[in-house]
Amino acid sequence: MNRYRLSRKFTVLAALALAVIGIRAALPSGTYFEVTKHLEILTSVFRGVHEFYVEDPEPGTLMGVAIDAMLDELDPYTVYYPESRIEDIRFMNTGEYGGIGALVQPIDGQMTIIEVYDGYPAHEVGMMPGDIVRDVDGRAVEPTMDVESVSDLLQGESGSAVNIAVERPYGGGRLEFEVERTKVRIPAVPYSGMLDDRTGYIYLSKFTRGSAGEVRKALMALRDSAGMEQLVLDLRGNGGGLLNESVSIVNLFVPKGTEIVSTKGKSDKWNKSYVALGRATAPDLPLVVLIDGQSASASEIVSGTLQDLDRAVVVGMESFGKGLVQQTKDMAFNTRLKVTVAKYYTASGRCIQRLDYGGKRDAEGKALALSDSLLRTFQTASGRPVVEGRGIQPDIEVDTPFMSTLLQRLLDNHAVFDYATSVASRLDSADVPDPISYALSPDDWSALEAHLQDKGFTYTTESMAVLEDLKEVVHIEQYQGVSAEALQDLEEALKPNLVRDLSLFDVEIRQAIEEEVVLRFHLAAGMVERSLTKDPTVLRALDVFGEELVSIIGDGSAVTPETLDKR
Repeated sequence: MNRYRLSRKFTVLAALALAVIGIRAALPSGTYFEVTKHLEILTSVFRGVHEFYVEDPEPGTLMGVAIDAMLDELDPYTVYYPESRIEDIRFMNTGEYGGIGALVQPIDGQMTIIEVYDGYPAHEVGMMPGDIVRDVDGRAVEPTMDVESVSDLLQGESGSAVNIAVERPYGGGRLEFEVERTKVRIPAVPYSGMLDDRTGYIYLSKFTRGSAGEVRKALMALRDSAGMEQLVLDLRGNGGGLLNESVSIVNLFVPKGTEIVSTKGKSDKWNKSYVALGRATAPDLPLVVLIDGQSASASEIVSGTLQDLDRAVVVGMESFGKGLVQQTKDMAFNTRLKVTVAKYYTASGRCIQRLDYGGKRDAEGKALALSDSLLRTFQTASGRPVVEGRGIQPDIEVDTPFMSTLLQRLLDNHAVFDYATSVASRLDSADVPDPISYALSPDDWSALEAHLQDKGFTYTTESMAVLEDLKEVVHIEQYQGVSAEALQDLEEALKPNLVRDLSLFDVEIRQAIEEEVVLRFHLAAGMVERSLTKDPTVLRALDVFGEELVSIIGDGSAVTPETLDKR
């Protein structure tokens, strides 16, 4: 073994030794022996592999695999970040990075721009969704490159220049751009506006640093400039983020001194209570909050606490159920560990965590939901029952609109995205679609079938999968002789038929393509604005205001620090 390998090996072992010293200082004496014992075992196995294994394994790779496997036994939110991924943490917390303001994704083996952000360099120089990145600063973007590699080429220090060549499909040809990178901050509020003369709407996509300020700015603009008298706050698809930002957002709607959320952990330092520190911006504004199955963590703090305080009516679908708090800790050699340190509890005292990561697992090793018999019921400020351990259950449930298997396959295969690119290529500056009223032309709709066939698009359905299972059961039970004709007729009726299914599901497929075309010209804000006009959850939320809202949560008089203390 050469001197370089020995040096690297003992560097790693020295780091482990330092970790043991740190653990001695940090752990109570009862657990110190068990931790140091297993660290010593790990060290000896690690050393043995490097001394005796037939090949020369890479120390960093081995240790990375070991760490990841160890953390897999905990929850999916406890994550190790090597030095090469430290920038990921900063982006998660701030939503900021140095780059051109475009999102890339591989489509059919080609790195494709799927979104550009309003006001950032990629949009300003004329890049569009659908453009295929061919080379960056003279380096060809090969089909074998992954998203991280291409993103690394596009990102860089603010103020630095990058030359990007793209191919614009459907006749656009090769285009070259010199782009000056800037600090890109993806807005937490990508859209806000008025749904009607009285009702404002704010879509909050994440809880990064400054998101509460964005919500407050949008709130004040809608109230003071647009005459908003009631608000819909949309948290659907919002996976959460910074706890402090969720507290500040709730504080916009509840009085100073109101307890918003508390946390409890293994260590006393994580047993904290977070209260509204400032004066509410809109303490009396009628409020509806929208959630779905992807609303998690900080989204559940906001929606759950506003529900607990009877400050808002929650509409939509049951939320994700993540009641765990993470904090990022510095580790050795400029690495980081994002680790779960506590559980959080909404204002009523309930923890909405759905899965019990410390309990029994299923046959595949996945955590199970808490048993119904173990769940407790809590009360809102006015005495309405709310249950722990099941996420946030909406006051008014609205099912997700039906999506056909055909549309799902068209989305999964990026066929909707591709056809929207084709349609957009035929629109000139005089044909820029209005985000609300735009509709596919009859010619564009009729050309879809031929376009899909030219691309070799094929699909199967769940019905056909179930039919195959039925055939197998029929064979086992030996009913082939009496069922052959019926099964053949059923297969003929259910087998995929593109012409038939495009006609059968034309409304939803048209809407999906039209939204993508609008994205090309009006970016994310235009796409959201258009979708709101047909969104069943938003339409149901509009019906809540008035007598129904008061019948569910009362007149808001329960939401004061004094009355809450008396519960």
